[in-house]
Amino acid sequence: MTATAHFTGDANPYGGGDPYADYRTADFPFTHLVDLADRRLGAGVIAANDEFFAERENLLKPEPAHFDPEHFGHKGKIMDGWETRRRRGVSAAQPHPVDEDHDWALVRLGAPGVVRGIVVDTAHFRGNYPQAVSVEAVSVPGSPSPEDLLAPDVKWTTLVPRTAVGGHAANGFPVDAAQRFTHLRVNQHPDGGIARLRVYGDVAPDPAWLTALGTFDLVALENGGRVEDASDRFYSPATNTIQPGRSRKMDDGWETRRRRDKGNDWIHYHLVEEAEIRAVEIDTAYLKGNSAGWASLSARGAGGGDWTEVLPRTRLQPDTAHRFVLPEAVRAAEVRIDIYPDGGISRLRLFGSLTGQGAARLSARHVELGG
Repeated sequence: MTATAHFTGDANPYGGGDPYADYRTADFPFTHLVDLADRRLGAGVIAANDEFFAERENLLKPEPAHFDPEHFGHKGKIMDGWETRRRRGVSAAQPHPVDEDHDWALVRLGAPGVVRGIVVDTAHFRGNYPQAVSVEAVSVPGSPSPEDLLAPDVKWTTLVPRTAVGGHAANGFPVDAAQRFTHLRVNQHPDGGIARLRVYGDVAPDPAWLTALGTFDLVALENGGRVEDASDRFYSPATNTIQPGRSRKMDDGWETRRRRDKGNDWIHYHLVEEAEIRAVEIDTAYLKGNSAGWASLSARGAGGGDWTEVLPRTRLQPDTAHRFVLPEAVRAAEVRIDIYPDGGISRLRLFGSLTGQGAARLSARHVELGG
């Protein structure tokens, strides 16, 4: 299946057993990017015109949608997603909804950014999914209310035109819009249910905010840091290490499989921009019998080149936040943490401030993206 595979039409009725056995999906080329609509980054579904059968907030749950065939409430079948009531026409002579009828939900992205791909997941909505979906986006500063976003003078950009989708499927859409967005409007035509929404892209932070902070976490997802590559993603993604807050459980960090060779595991990061790193925190929270034994940190500049060790190989303790003040500020645009021999860490924090050149490039990009 290709990256733009669309699965139209009903799925088969649930026949028992594993509800995901006949789930339709594909390998999309953008799912390695940050989910800008991740609740952990502060995303939220701030309004919807209808949520009669299932609440709008379910759209952004981080885990896959759950299905319980026996779970019913006083309104009907309880679904793990956002589901609206069935639309009707205006009269017995016109019982069907008109072409313009649709339901909508407003989503605040957790981190404003450039959207590269969207997945509208209709898992377990087999005969009650929307006939088609569309997605629009806008960039509005501050903390706009639903009324602000729905005002007639707000200009929305179409990211996904009205497109037929399938039930019980991951419907993926590549997006080509080189702009910075803060909010989405998700439309389902004419009605139905969506289990999950994923919005993959690149974080585009506000330079004015980072400048005001002065010293901040240079590698945090919410500030524009990202994972470039990792040696192993067997148990959990390396991106977890730069999520907000402390890890809440073992799989909320990064854990590798057990090595049986003489090598070691590593993660390669890009900072938000060129900066001077002054302090490092390596956290192994909830990793007790499987934390990394030792770790070292290396850095290099914006042009690449050789890695320079800035934190020598250091013993790590299980379930512990380790803090290091560097002897002198380290100028870098990329960093690499090596763990020995395997195991995991839950979070990496790199505290410092942007260089003049880094701040200038970040501001120029902000303007380029319409910020």
